[in-house]
Amino acid sequence: MTVREATEDIEARTLSPAATLSRNTRGRERPAELCELRTEFQRDRDKILHCKSFRRLKHKTQVFITPEGDHYRTRLTHTLEVSQIARTIARGLRLNEDLTEAMALGHDLGHTPFGHAGEKVLDTLCDGGFRHNEQSLRVVDHIEKLNLTWEVRDGILCHTGPKEASTPEGRVLHLADQIAYINHDIDDAIRGGILHGGDIPKEITEILGDSHGKRIDTLVKDIIYNSMGRDRPQMTDGVGRAMNRLRDFMFERVYLDSSAKTEEKKVRGIIEGLFYHYIGHPEEMSAAPEANYSRGTERAVCDYIAGMSDRFALYCYENIYIPKSWNKI
Repeated sequence: MTVREATEDIEARTLSPAATLSRNTRGRERPAELCELRTEFQRDRDKILHCKSFRRLKHKTQVFITPEGDHYRTRLTHTLEVSQIARTIARGLRLNEDLTEAMALGHDLGHTPFGHAGEKVLDTLCDGGFRHNEQSLRVVDHIEKLNLTWEVRDGILCHTGPKEASTPEGRVLHLADQIAYINHDIDDAIRGGILHGGDIPKEITEILGDSHGKRIDTLVKDIIYNSMGRDRPQMTDGVGRAMNRLRDFMFERVYLDSSAKTEEKKVRGIIEGLFYHYIGHPEEMSAAPEANYSRGTERAVCDYIAGMSDRFALYCYENIYIPKSWNKI
């Protein structure tokens, strides 16, 4: 018996009947030889962790564009926080933690530079629109060519939007993503002086808690204790309403109307400038071989821009549009 087979047996004996077993995966688009050590979902986790798109998340905006200071979240730290919360919930419900971790690490690989501001601009420019969850799936399938299992791909695609994931682990990811971004964005907004600890309405803090740690603890425990024995993880009605109210509060005070969002007006000019330049000069895309031209130049340009870090987007824009000093004597 290999190490992988022993792990698969442990899963079958110890996980919940609702859990997705590694040995029961629907498989990969392209057949691949099984690993002696790792289950199929463990392999997917490692593939995502080692790909270039994952590394670039460290220089992509979460909410606050190019903030000064080392303690603000980036898209990479967001991903790690989502993974931690999702794994805790999955472990508490005896779901497949390896599957949960793999899809959590890959869920935002398709995010643009400058966060959702960049996503909104590309959505207006790309034929057929642009949604980061769909782009994340495109990254793992066509750009990085990771050949992931069906279950991980489904969780990545369905972590946001109207379509629900097919596995309970994917539905855990959907909840963990919301818990992570709302709470760490509060933390960053307080650090940036946009919010103060007492700004959150009392009817929310009385239910969820008055600190970052207490809120996450309340939400995670509520999901675990309310979802045992079910294949659809969910919050209790009271905690769910408080969570939705907290989300509305963040949209009102931070996401749509705050001093930190003023720089987003400049994002449109940068993304549009890059888009139209590369449409006319696709040969200048340094990652052109990486981009998939099967759907045309416009799609390749969207892929290229979406894959940029904030600072690389700024570098490219400056190199294209900002005059350089003439220093010949």
